[in-house]
Amino acid sequence: MTGNKHQAGSEPAEFSAVADDRALPAAEQPVDAATVDDELQDMGQALSAAEAELSLHRDAMLRMQAEMENLRKRLIRDLEKSRKFALEGVMKDLLQVRDSLERGIETVDSNTPVETLKAGKELTLKMLNKVMSDHGLELIDPKGEVFNPELHQAVSLLPSEEHDENTIIDVLQKGFRLHDRLIRPAMVVVSSKA
Repeated sequence: MTGNKHQAGSEPAEFSAVADDRALPAAEQPVDAATVDDELQDMGQALSAAEAELSLHRDAMLRMQAEMENLRKRLIRDLEKSRKFALEGVMKDLLQVRDSLERGIETVDSNTPVETLKAGKELTLKMLNKVMSDHGLELIDPKGEVFNPELHQAVSLLPSEEHDENTIIDVLQKGFRLHDRLIRPAMVVVSSKA
């Protein structure tokens, strides 16, 4: 007799056939074909709806990008125009001053009195000051004021008994301020202790 004895009809448990469907995992359970078709149809409809929504959002995004690009180009054009023509108003007003100077030069001859020339220059300067003032340019003429290093540039210090210390005695060159920005400081002579 051999040492390997098997009884008839007895197989090891690992090779035995399973006849009960309940013993199979859920993924291996038999599925109704109609249920599968319904689920596939539902998934297909959901996928189609999602693709349609994606297409709408993609189109909206592309339109928005095109609109933003057009806006950017329009802003660049407007900025270039504003830079190009920013001084148009000032230049139109300065043309009046230029015309006045030109007429003054044309009317001068060797017999023109000095007083007439001086009066013409004074009128032209008055016109120029008005143009500058109309466009926000303010004259800084600080004679007799206290020295302010933010508006004035001291060229020299002069000892003075008749002026308080740090008082502007003389203005060598007037300064200008455009709105609140200093364009050119006034060049001044400032008093110091005697």
